[in-house]
Amino acid sequence: MPQQVPTVPAAEVPEDAVVLDVREDDEWVHGHIDGATHVPMGQVPARLDDLPEGDPVHVVCRSGGRSARVAAWLNANGFDAVNVAGGMGEWEAAGRPLVSETGQAPFVR
Repeated sequence: MPQQVPTVPAAEVPEDAVVLDVREDDEWVHGHIDGATHVPMGQVPARLDDLPEGDPVHVVCRSGGRSARVAAWLNANGFDAVNVAGGMGEWEAAGRPLVSETGQAPFVR
């Protein structure tokens, strides 16, 4: 039976939370959480030194699927990780702040 992943709704992520965004580069540049660390899902095992230090690390993706898998993997490998339910889609829907790397208004892609 799969291990249950700790989860928090996007609207309830603390303002000072440590956030790891595991979306792809093209998703990240259009809109992300200010101060989040970006490491695409497939690069996480090879880039452990780039992961943010936090207890817990809030893991986010577009809708919560990739981040749940990464949070489960991190927890199984000694980290304290929490999945952000609903991902960036719910973050945006809850009116939480976003920034972009494009010079355009941020949005979730």
